[in-house]
Amino acid sequence: MKNPLKKTIEKRPWLKFLSNRYVLILLLFISWMLFLDNYSYLDHRVLNKQIDELEENKKYYQDEISKDHQNIKLLKNPDQIEKYAREKYYMKKDSEDIYIIEFEGDTTNGIQ
Repeated sequence: MKNPLKKTIEKRPWLKFLSNRYVLILLLFISWMLFLDNYSYLDHRVLNKQIDELEENKKYYQDEISKDHQNIKLLKNPDQIEKYAREKYYMKKDSEDIYIIEFEGDTTNGIQ
């Protein structure tokens, strides 16, 4: 017997294709790049998910900063400062009484 694998290669033609050295090298290279390398595809997927999450956080915080800037502009007016103190901290004038009414299931606490 010259080549014991010859019969199996003849029975399965895809083995002949896979036994080509260029195909083997290509398969090794692809598997290396997909799974084993420091810059593998799997690592890139994880990093891309983290980037997307950080960009969403950035957008959220930028929106919050713009809301805070608007509130700061409003609070430069003394009437707005008084309104904010009354609503948020339940402050009152000396001659006033404050009654806080809360309803069941009401998630916001406010002055009614």
